[in-house]
Amino acid sequence: MSSASTPKQKATATDSPTLDMLYGDNVPISAKKDIMGDVYCKVADRYDAVSDMISMSMNKRWKQRFIEQMRPMPGDKMLDVAGGTCEVARRYLQYQDTVNHDTTSSVHVVDFNDSMLQVGRRRMAQSSWMDNERVTFAQGNAEDLADVPDNSVDIYCISAGMHNLPHPERALREAYRVVKPGGRFACLEYGHTDTPVIGQICRWYWDTGIPFLGQVLANDRASYERLARSVRTFPHQKRFAQAIRHAGFHLPGAGYELYQWGMMVAYIGSKPRTA
Repeated sequence: MSSASTPKQKATATDSPTLDMLYGDNVPISAKKDIMGDVYCKVADRYDAVSDMISMSMNKRWKQRFIEQMRPMPGDKMLDVAGGTCEVARRYLQYQDTVNHDTTSSVHVVDFNDSMLQVGRRRMAQSSWMDNERVTFAQGNAEDLADVPDNSVDIYCISAGMHNLPHPERALREAYRVVKPGGRFACLEYGHTDTPVIGQICRWYWDTGIPFLGQVLANDRASYERLARSVRTFPHQKRFAQAIRHAGFHLPGAGYELYQWGMMVAYIGSKPRTA
């Protein structure tokens, strides 16, 4: 059902803002976490495979480029938020092993969805990283990382996770809190393609193509429709870069790098050493 066919409810001073543009059913923003949690429970086992298919296998290249842009240093402790399936964590540790020849770095994977974490644990179960406790897991909320101490991680990473959050600005504040002075903030997120023709094609793909593929490949049109709408309603990269800076991070230049005309956007910044 499109938002045009459902009248918007007028918000009062005590009402939460609604997500008409996201779900088309006047869902309170406070319910987004639970709704997206249900979506990811349904898609967890096939999430990475379907993501690769949806991105026409560009997803793997984007994530590898993202890791390279982070420029991890030997011994770095990375917090991988919304990283349940360990696709980024695995690439990070491989980079440390093969490029930095380092065996002391580690990654702590946090995800609000236990189904996604179970996928990650299974994938890492037979690895030396698990045996050496270089990868650990916890269920947690990106907007309230209560179990992560202040100024404790070298890299805060979140890949394709911000668009699922009811309040991304809260996650940014938490990211700033837990990163050490001089540490890095790394976010990979779906973006907006401003090139007219390509942008029109991308919008059609998100609005129509991805729900269709979700139906064909997973017999679950509704989940992929909500995933697509969550992406489409996420702020433009210029606006989100401003929000990252507002949280206190330094972003060089424009503040982001476009992958494939803006289909994906990398934001790599740092926390001031004097913070």
